Amino acid sequence: MSYGVKLHVWGERACFTRPEMKVERVSYDVMTPSAARGILEAVHWKPAIRWIVDAIHVLKPIRFQSIRRNEVAGVIPKNSIRTAMKTGAVHELYFNAGKKENRDQRSSTVLVDVAYVIEAHFDMTDRAETDDTPAKHLSMFNRRASQGQCFHQPCFGTREFPAYFSLLDGEFPSSGLPEDQRNRDLGWMLFDMNHDRKSRIGNQHCCTPRCLPLFFRAALRDGVVAVPPPDSVEVRS
Repeated sequence: MSYGVKLHVWGERACFTRPEMKVERVSYDVMTPSAARGILEAVHWKPAIRWIVDAIHVLKPIRFQSIRRNEVAGVIPKNSIRTAMKTGAVHELYFNAGKKENRDQRSSTVLVDVAYVIEAHFDMTDRAETDDTPAKHLSMFNRRASQGQCFHQPCFGTREFPAYFSLLDGEFPSSGLPEDQRNRDLGWMLFDMNHDRKSRIGNQHCCTPRCLPLFFRAALRDGVVAVPPPDSVEVRS
């Protein structure tokens, strides 16, 4: 049995990055299901439950803004990480972002003044213990969401764009989405990342699991993006 929730989320900016954009970050028009799931898991998540997003209601006009941000141009070398894991010495595990050669200034096209209502439910997983009941986890989520509690600050795509939230247990907030934006085809949108599938080389499967992106054809219908179930034929890799 699944239990549904509604969460009102809002923020000043958002960047739900299109994976086809390599260097310059360009946001989707609306929040992706994977970003919505991340917000729900920030409020409450346990191995016993699996969040599934059902719909995303867009409450404010879709507006973009171009900004420039400083980003790091590299990562800690893998050899340093391996050495630290073997020896326990962590003094080499650092990255000097103050050096000019370690920084890049990149352009981003982000959303401005966003607000959504996330409709979702959770299913129990095979990792649930005997005391993990749906009613227990629903009560925990409702209590934490109503009190503004979270494991970490939810965000809209990237950490510098925090997402604020409140539990929605009554009527939906009034929508300010213009009529000309309430119905539109959003094209192929990132659904989530699949960490379970095996890679395929030719006609043979590779034994190493790969993280594959999943997509679905998204559309706004009266200001709402209906999200298909994860096992639906509408979800493709």
